Amino acid sequence: MGVEIELHAERPVLDWKRSRTTLIHGSYEHGDALAEVLLGIDETTRGGLGRVDPYGDTLFNEQQAQAALREVPELFEDCSGPSHRAAVLDLQQLLRSCSQTPGSYLWFVGD
Repeated sequence: MGVEIELHAERPVLDWKRSRTTLIHGSYEHGDALAEVLLGIDETTRGGLGRVDPYGDTLFNEQQAQAALREVPELFEDCSGPSHRAAVLDLQQLLRSCSQTPGSYLWFVGD
């Protein structure tokens, strides 16, 4: 199981082949660690990131990415090792990029 993240210039078509035209950047190396971190989130106490489905697809627009960015410091506190920290750092960078790119979306591609 893993979660890959893709930053798209506009709302992507949720079809891997057809969505390549809007792709800005993809993160594919921290999938398993990111899924473990996301599964540890208590979705009743955390908003945006708690609704990411590690088994399915979730989209964030730039406003949702900005809100989720505020949750990242707590994720660092929950990290249990270097692979989790690397995954959260990558997530933080993509959330920041999305929040600063008008019209963009983050696509969390679950396994």
